[in-house]
Amino acid sequence: MLKQPFNEWMEQIQQLMEQTLAQQLPNTAALPQRLHQAMHYATLGGGKRVRPLLVFAAGELVQARPANLAHLAAALEMVHVYSLVHDDLPCMDNDALRRGKPTCHIAFDEATALLVGDALQTQAFQILATPLTDVTPQTQLRMVHTLAHATGHAGMAGGQAIDLASIGHRLSLPELEFMHLLKTGALIRAAVLIGAMAGQTLSQEASEQLDRFAKRIGLAFQVVDDVLDCESDSKTLGKTAGKDAANDKPTYVSLLGLAQAKNFARELRDDAFSALDGFGNSAQRLKELADYIVVRSF
Repeated sequence: MLKQPFNEWMEQIQQLMEQTLAQQLPNTAALPQRLHQAMHYATLGGGKRVRPLLVFAAGELVQARPANLAHLAAALEMVHVYSLVHDDLPCMDNDALRRGKPTCHIAFDEATALLVGDALQTQAFQILATPLTDVTPQTQLRMVHTLAHATGHAGMAGGQAIDLASIGHRLSLPELEFMHLLKTGALIRAAVLIGAMAGQTLSQEASEQLDRFAKRIGLAFQVVDDVLDCESDSKTLGKTAGKDAANDKPTYVSLLGLAQAKNFARELRDDAFSALDGFGNSAQRLKELADYIVVRSF
């Protein structure tokens, strides 16, 4: 059994990631200073670090080196931050608040925010391609491929394109799930799979069950986000509340209703739990994270 309470473990990982990200980001005193300052502004001092937490939790299944997991988690978080910076731009969601402070393009300017996203994305792959102790080059190549697939046209970017094209339209549940498997779920799935690649090799069956967990919890994360957008205020969320409804975006709440959306999130969590049945106590952190993702609001 794990002795450290979940909240303590989570805070410890979050603090470690703040330090690791600060070390991996370029020096703000180096040229171009404004770009480097904006990268620090967007990346540090906020966020739940859910994707790094998933990297560490999956890494515990395979006894991966914590130093390697911190390295990999930094790459995942930089990709996530890049996506937030670009999503907030006027040409996308046009938002003014992120993680409780002005969005990057408001604090700096649109051109700088665009470059911040570009720089963070490429920095992530530079980190991911740096040799790691006890991880083979072939495994790291699989990690790079996994993250690239999760962020491109078949993943996060494709999901965002579908999201933008769906404004003002009513999607079916399968259509909505497909969109969010790409937009939100793909990077969450990548975090779990990459963390699990960093240690002992899993069997094909175990890998498939872990992938099932990742897909289910990725969807649950988005369902809860849709609920929070309806029920929470901007101060609590750290971003503009009610924006999806105001922009006539299709959400799980608009499609299912609030109560049914909450039930769907719980069903996804339960399915994610069942996918971990064969892992025993080594999956405790993943289960705790699934609970944290789903019950953070209700």
